[in-house]
Amino acid sequence: MSEENPKVHRLNDSDEGPVRRRGIYFLPNLITTGALCAGVYATVAGFNGRYVAAAFAIFAAMALDAADGRVARFTRTESSFGAEYDSLSDMVAFGVAPALLVFSWGLSALGQIGWVVTFVYVACTALRLARYNVKGDNETFTGLASPAAAAVLACAIWVWEETIPGVEPSLLAASTMGVVTTLVALLMVSNFTYFSPKLLNIRNRVPFVALVLVVLGFAVLLASPPHVLVTLAMLYALSGPVQWVWGVHRSNSNSDQKKEP
Repeated sequence: MSEENPKVHRLNDSDEGPVRRRGIYFLPNLITTGALCAGVYATVAGFNGRYVAAAFAIFAAMALDAADGRVARFTRTESSFGAEYDSLSDMVAFGVAPALLVFSWGLSALGQIGWVVTFVYVACTALRLARYNVKGDNETFTGLASPAAAAVLACAIWVWEETIPGVEPSLLAASTMGVVTTLVALLMVSNFTYFSPKLLNIRNRVPFVALVLVVLGFAVLLASPPHVLVTLAMLYALSGPVQWVWGVHRSNSNSDQKKEP
């Protein structure tokens, strides 16, 4: 005769009904796992010299990262476990993967400086994600979001590989990428305000011209995907500092107008 768990037996015999087994929601966490897998693949591909494939894997992780949250909200399967799992996945896909990608691409030629830049980027990504988990930005982002930062690095390497395929980066190119990586890392932990894509509501009706603009946007993108994407990523990364400078300028202008008799 098999033994029964007395605790389970008592609960089943009570008026509370059968014991509920705690579990996790499958669909959103499955999508998050896909993003995590893409981040790991990007890391391995970068070390094997497949830089374009690594960049594509980071883009795939970005798409999956955007999808898991929307799926969770749409299916009402949001959970604290999913939020923590998503944050860990982001750390791999948008922190470790792009940092090691740029290191294997060219920062390794900088010696100790390359290691320092790689560490700074990974650390800033961790700090950015930790601040987001605590603060929970919705309407705007405080600091550059980690997927956008990863997009800047991935697009830059993609442009290099498309423009000069098979050519190892020079010391100047590696140094420039080191500067870009450091600046992007610092933007993630800055207090600059960035537009949040969460404000976009695709369910609302839009004018017909909006669809025409989308078609034109795809046409421009298909003309030269790496150059268009790197331009968009850089413009978004710079939008935070530009908004801050514009705000300071307007504040000074208003102050001068009030001082005038």
